[in-house]
Amino acid sequence: MHQAVKLQFERIAAEYASWRAVPDDERSPAPAWWWGPAMDALDEAETMSPELCAGFQLPAGSSYRDAAQVLMKALAEQISLSWPDQFPSKQRQADRAQE
Repeated sequence: MHQAVKLQFERIAAEYASWRAVPDDERSPAPAWWWGPAMDALDEAETMSPELCAGFQLPAGSSYRDAAQVLMKALAEQISLSWPDQFPSKQRQADRAQE
């Protein structure tokens, strides 16, 4: 597996964990920047580290393919894109008015 894909997944595992920590009604849509790394790893059967598995809420021994499927599911369910400044939680209209 290409090192760049692994590095992307290390970053995304941390983002995914912080995104999932936000309550559903306050969480931004899954960010579009997850799309490319997810597509790159869909065929990767290599096992991830236990830390990466935990970041994606997957059991130890899961593959990059498994994590890619988690990301694809999150992306497929969204109906709008999140803005980078609204990740991992949505900005509320009241918060915007104060800026």
